[in-house]
Amino acid sequence: MVFILILTVSNTSVIIHPPGFYIVGFESFPFISVYFIFLAFVYVFSVMFNCLLIYTIAVSHSLHTPKFMAITNLAVIDLVLNSCTIPGMIKIFLIKDNFIPFNLCLVQMFVYYAFAALESYALTILAYDRLIAICFPFRQNSINTVRSMCWIIFASWCFIVGIITFSVSSMTRLSFCNSVRVFSYFCDYAPVFRLACNDYSLQWSASSSLSVLTLGGPFIFILLSYVSILVTVFKMKSVDRRVKTLATCVEHIIVVAIFYIPLLVIFSIGFFSRVVDPEKRVLSLSLASCMPPCINPIVYSLKTKEIKIRTLVLFRKTKANTKF
Repeated sequence: MVFILILTVSNTSVIIHPPGFYIVGFESFPFISVYFIFLAFVYVFSVMFNCLLIYTIAVSHSLHTPKFMAITNLAVIDLVLNSCTIPGMIKIFLIKDNFIPFNLCLVQMFVYYAFAALESYALTILAYDRLIAICFPFRQNSINTVRSMCWIIFASWCFIVGIITFSVSSMTRLSFCNSVRVFSYFCDYAPVFRLACNDYSLQWSASSSLSVLTLGGPFIFILLSYVSILVTVFKMKSVDRRVKTLATCVEHIIVVAIFYIPLLVIFSIGFFSRVVDPEKRVLSLSLASCMPPCINPIVYSLKTKEIKIRTLVLFRKTKANTKF
């Protein structure tokens, strides 16, 4: 492998960047092509359902509310997240073209981590929406407005883009003078910086901080919001009202479980057992990141009454128009 000298750091050292990396996460898996054919179908369904969900909310003025703005935000994030991983995985492991240029590696790393973090924050925003609607029903229209929801979503995007930009740009300070084989299913942050032959303590700190800021913090907020919701619900005298109130949270609880539980299980096993088979870890993480963007729009389409009604209306209008 021929390495390229990119940047002089001081009079005594240089930063060495390779032309690119080789992604080698699934080399020894038997019948791995079947898994990637499955992921191809997952991607098609993800694109179809997320686009349908976005279109339904966009053209239905009755759905232009804070809650459905937050759902649209989640659908857009899901669409980009799967688009940045699954096509690349198919190219790498099914077509057997596993080389990725250095700059493209950083771009993929940025997009994946930015939108994975935004997914976590989107679920947190939806938890905030449920919290305001249930715990402050009389002040909901003044607190949780369309304008305030726009600002919350905008602020979450600015914050995530900022911290991910800093973390990924710090990779340019590393020298790679030994292996360029990345054991993952994409150009993954930690597996890449561990290949560096100079000090990567800054990247290690950034990785740890990102885990807390993008997963730990949002998950704790969601848990606390549901504690508050349960306290409010159990203060209600009518059992029927309790059931109806909790029913409005079902779709959100499902998508939170789909996103967080696999990640928490994987990292918990790694933390307590100390030893996790790298191939099983890569397979589990790839499923954990690829499946939620496909399942989320299906859950919201089937469990949210307003979306079901508007989708059926749109289909009927489309069918009627095609007859004439």
